[in-house]
Amino acid sequence: MNITQATIFPLSIPLIEPIKMSREFVRDAKTVLLCLTDEEGRQGWGEASVAPLMTGETLDSLLGSVKYLVENAKSYEWKDPKNFAQIFSSILYGNASAKSCFEMALLDLFTQRQSIPLWKYLRLENKLSHLADPKPIPLLRMLGGSPEKEVADAKTYRTQGFRHWKIKIGSLSLAEDMERVAMLSELLDGDVISVDANGALSLSDAIRFCESKQASKLSFAEQLVPADLALSDFIELKKKSLIPIGLDESIHGLAEIEEFIKAKAFDGASLKLIKTGGVLEAIEAAKVLKAHNLGMNLACKIAETSLSGAATAAIGFALGEVPWGFSMSNQYLQFDICDQALTANAGHLDVSQLADSGIGIKPQESRVKDAIAKGYALIQC
Repeated sequence: MNITQATIFPLSIPLIEPIKMSREFVRDAKTVLLCLTDEEGRQGWGEASVAPLMTGETLDSLLGSVKYLVENAKSYEWKDPKNFAQIFSSILYGNASAKSCFEMALLDLFTQRQSIPLWKYLRLENKLSHLADPKPIPLLRMLGGSPEKEVADAKTYRTQGFRHWKIKIGSLSLAEDMERVAMLSELLDGDVISVDANGALSLSDAIRFCESKQASKLSFAEQLVPADLALSDFIELKKKSLIPIGLDESIHGLAEIEEFIKAKAFDGASLKLIKTGGVLEAIEAAKVLKAHNLGMNLACKIAETSLSGAATAAIGFALGEVPWGFSMSNQYLQFDICDQALTANAGHLDVSQLADSGIGIKPQESRVKDAIAKGYALIQC
C-alpha cells in the first residue's frame, strides 16, 4: 500500500455549550483531520485533537508534526500494521498525537483493502474471535454548570438511557464539589458515577475527598492530582482512598500502566488515542488493564468528531466490554463533519453504526472544508 496524496485539515468546531474544566474553559474543538489517498484511489481518514494540558499540542504544533510525518512517510510501502509504529519512530521522535492521526488514516485504508471493519480486524489480530458478538458500548455523559443545570441534565439524559456519568470537579472549593457530588450521587444512585479533577487537587485535598462520605457512592475518581507528582504520592492516595482511583493525564501508554501496576497505585485508566500514539498501542494497553482486572474508560478529547469516536470505539467492540464507559465527545459539538454521525441509542453506541469496512464512517469533505479554523487553510502534500 502506497500513499499518493495527503490533505491536512486544521478544524475549529464550536461546542453546543462551553465546557468548564478545572484548568481550562473550552468553547470550540480544535482538531486536525488527515485524508490519505492510496494508489488505487481509496481514501483513509485520521484525526487528532489539540490538548495543550495533556499532550502539549496546539493546533500549530500538531499541524507541523502531521505535515512533517506525512511528507517523510510517503516514500514508504505500508504492508503490515505491526510495523507502522517502528516506521513512525524512524521518522519522528515522540509526537504521539500526530502519529495517532497518521496511523488512523493508514488503518482505515488497510482495513478497507481487506474489506473488513476495523473493530473486526482488531479482534482477529488480537486473537479475540472466540468472544461473542459485541454488545452496545455504554456512553459516558459529562455533567457541569450550575447545580440546577446538572440536576436537569442528569434527569434528561437518564430518561434517554445514559447510566455512566462524569462530574467535573476542581474549579470550585472542595466543600462545594463534595456537596455537588453527594447530591448527584444520590440522584443517580445505582449508575456508574465518576468525578474528574484533571489533576487540580492537592494530595491532601484528594485524600480528604476520597475518604469522605460524600464521595462514597462513586464508581471511581479520575486524575485527582497532578500527573507530575511523585509515584509515592499516588501510592499514598491509593492506600487511603475508599473509592477506586482512575488515572488519565498520568497514563500515556504501556510504560506508565506497567509502572503503576507494579506500584499498586491505581485501579484503572482512561485511554485516549492522542496519548497512546494510536489504536494499536491503545488496544495493547487495554488488554494489559483487562488482564490485571483493572478498570478502563475509552475517551476522546473534548471534542473530537465521529471519525475519532469510531476509531476509539473499535477498541471497545474488539474487546467486547468497556467497564468504565466510553466518552464519545462528538455529542458536545454543534455539528459533526460526518454525514452519518455516531449517535447514542438508549445511552449506548451500537456496533451496527460501524458495519462498513475501514473505520466505518466517512467525513463529508464539504463539511470538513466549512469547518477549517479561521486564519488557516488546508495543506496538500
